[in-house]
Amino acid sequence: MRNTVRQELVARQIDEQIAARFPVGRRLRVLDVGLGQGTQALRLARAGHEVTGLESDPEMIAGVRAALAGEPEGIRERVRLIEGDGRDTGAHFLPGAFDVVLCHGVLMYVPEPDPLLAALARVLAPGGLLSLLVRNADALAMRPGLSGDFATALRAFDSPAYTDRLGLEVRADRRETLTATLAGIGAPLRAWYGVRVFSDLAATAPTDLDQLLAAEERAGRTDPYRAVAALLHLCGVRGG
Repeated sequence: MRNTVRQELVARQIDEQIAARFPVGRRLRVLDVGLGQGTQALRLARAGHEVTGLESDPEMIAGVRAALAGEPEGIRERVRLIEGDGRDTGAHFLPGAFDVVLCHGVLMYVPEPDPLLAALARVLAPGGLLSLLVRNADALAMRPGLSGDFATALRAFDSPAYTDRLGLEVRADRRETLTATLAGIGAPLRAWYGVRVFSDLAATAPTDLDQLLAAEERAGRTDPYRAVAALLHLCGVRGG
């Protein structure tokens, strides 16, 4: 349920940003770093774009290959999968090689995100879109607080570190910090959204998923709601 909301909202937001920045019908060069299950990569390939997935986990790549095998040949031909780390884009790609770079759900596993972000900006073409999905450190107390775990909520006010649902020790990011970083690497922030304002604790789908998505989409672009979303979707543009 939570992943359904996340993927659908992020898909709508990416499409909105692409439509605002590129001519209709243009086939874009897309890099998805840490592509996970490949949801956005496959969706963009189905839309006609050339997609490269860079993933360090061999099991994740195997899963995406299996999903890709069920796609028509024309879509399979538009997807290339590479095993590797996002910080090493220079070993795989030339500067300016992509029109769109996605990095979703990755920064929380990286102790120091600046080298990764600089590597992503390097492979963006002028005017290219950088799409980041991160855990929101400014709202880190919300989930434990609403769950009644007030000791964890109190700790979250003072530290971006947290334990995820898999039991891994990870970290969240603050929008203010990432805004400064994006400006410093030449891909300043141009739009941002909140993701999962109302549904972060939901375990099952509601009776009317469309209404939930409509409410989430509205909240994700409206202050002050978007600032307390579980996730932040930040969109930077190369050369601003």
